[in-house]
Amino acid sequence: MLEPLLSVFMDGRSRFLSTFPSRRDLRWTSGLVLMAYAALHLTNHALGLVSLGTAETVLGGFRAFWHSAPGTVLLYGAAITHITLAAIALWERRSLRMPFIEALRLVLGFSLPLLLASHLTAMRWAYEVFGIDGSYARVVGGLWTPAGASFQLSMLVAVWLHGCLGLHLALRARAGYRRTFYLWFALAVLLPVLAALGFLSMGRELQWIGLRPESARSLSLAQSTAIDAARERFAWIYGAALLALLAARQLYHAFVARGAGRTWVTLRYPDREIRVPRGWTVLEASRAHGIAHMSSCGGRARCSTCRIRVSGPAEHIGDAGREELHTLARVNAPADVRLACQLRPQGDLTVTPLFAAPSGIRRGIPASHSRSERDVAILFVDLRRWSGLSERQWPADLTYVLDHYFAIVGEAVRESGGLPNQFIGDSVMAIFGLDVDLQTACRQALSATELISRRLDEWRIGFESQFGNRLDFGMGLHAGRAAVGEVGYMDTTTFTAVGEVVNTASRLQDYSKHAAARLVVSLFAAEQAGAAQALGVAEVISVRGRSEPLEVLCVPVIGSYDATRTQLA
Repeated sequence: MLEPLLSVFMDGRSRFLSTFPSRRDLRWTSGLVLMAYAALHLTNHALGLVSLGTAETVLGGFRAFWHSAPGTVLLYGAAITHITLAAIALWERRSLRMPFIEALRLVLGFSLPLLLASHLTAMRWAYEVFGIDGSYARVVGGLWTPAGASFQLSMLVAVWLHGCLGLHLALRARAGYRRTFYLWFALAVLLPVLAALGFLSMGRELQWIGLRPESARSLSLAQSTAIDAARERFAWIYGAALLALLAARQLYHAFVARGAGRTWVTLRYPDREIRVPRGWTVLEASRAHGIAHMSSCGGRARCSTCRIRVSGPAEHIGDAGREELHTLARVNAPADVRLACQLRPQGDLTVTPLFAAPSGIRRGIPASHSRSERDVAILFVDLRRWSGLSERQWPADLTYVLDHYFAIVGEAVRESGGLPNQFIGDSVMAIFGLDVDLQTACRQALSATELISRRLDEWRIGFESQFGNRLDFGMGLHAGRAAVGEVGYMDTTTFTAVGEVVNTASRLQDYSKHAAARLVVSLFAAEQAGAAQALGVAEVISVRGRSEPLEVLCVPVIGSYDATRTQLA
């Protein structure tokens, strides 16, 4: 009787809790609010390049919003929420081992209230207590000294850098962000530079109009003393609270390290076995014991690169939370896969990281390419009439032909910016896009097809006179998302790409035989390269292994490629 009622209660409770924002939602939302405030603040500073009056006018509109009741609740609510969640995250960390970029973001985040103390007391506190508006004339006057300007610049850089690092860690696993990364990076660098220049421009304008910036401070001695005292009180209170948090955390974890009041669990990795206190995440356990473990988002369930395969009793594994379930569903993870940053084992488990962490340059492949997901262009090149030649030639002659063919294709791919990574039989697979965006990768791949075609045609003339056989070739090109990294067994591994894009590119190369074409390229890849119109009219074909038809362009003779090469240039 009670079990159905209990089930209904638990289902209702889960639905009720799911309507509330998660901790990640709160951190993300509060961070975006603060980032928007900082961006508007810097933009307002930059308007000083236009004129002091323009900056003052826009500042009045911003101040009216942020000083209103909704603006105050939004801004200071976001600030309190963000710093509280950061403090909770710091307390919950079992290990302070982390990548440098995460450590820098953490240090900047906790130092910001100290850096902002003087700005907040001089602006908002002075407005609330003395009714003094934070005009640019007063702000620039108050900071128009080498020390004041340097402090303002360092505070500006710290605030902006912390926000940009947070956004980068949250978004770097997304393909759209990676494709437009250089635009965002340019904006992130340009905005604070323009803000600093705007600040200097306003100071000079005050001098030009005959008002020394120092005289524009408009504060009495008593007011300045009160503001300084408020700043010091805030800094001392915050500093004491932060030190207390760090000390309490250190004492707590020292208590745990001695094993007092805490049970331990054993985690069995493929190459070792470790023991950690119960309550640690698998990612924290890996980092604490020096086990390389991928985590692109900093352990916040925003990516899936820390995925692990887990085996053990269900009560030792526990249930996944809402954020983890959402991420696992997005990548169609099987039931035995969990996120290492979210799983807190309650007992002994066997765990296997599914993505290898970068461990330096191996076999000429940059570490950043080791087991990551990227948008790439894949090119397959295949010799025709090879079987007939194999029946009539000695193996040594066939080896010579293959070596020469592989050299021609490989050199053309490398000159175009790609990586020839697989030579199987009489086929070559090449990857483009390991160090560039997808549009550039597709342009490089099409340039490679032109070089390959021209050089193989030149070689074929001499080949036919030597061997009495005619050879031809076909190519398939497609672009999309793939996992790139080392695959294989033990010492026999190779760097390659895996995914639907690879299979489709291979099928397009096969289709080039049916289409009597030198090159079959997907319309998507051609559009990314900006050469779709030059390559002809698209047709829709069914590709084996794909559930949906694909639009492709068949190029019978590549030749000089004049129209396409003009677009690619």
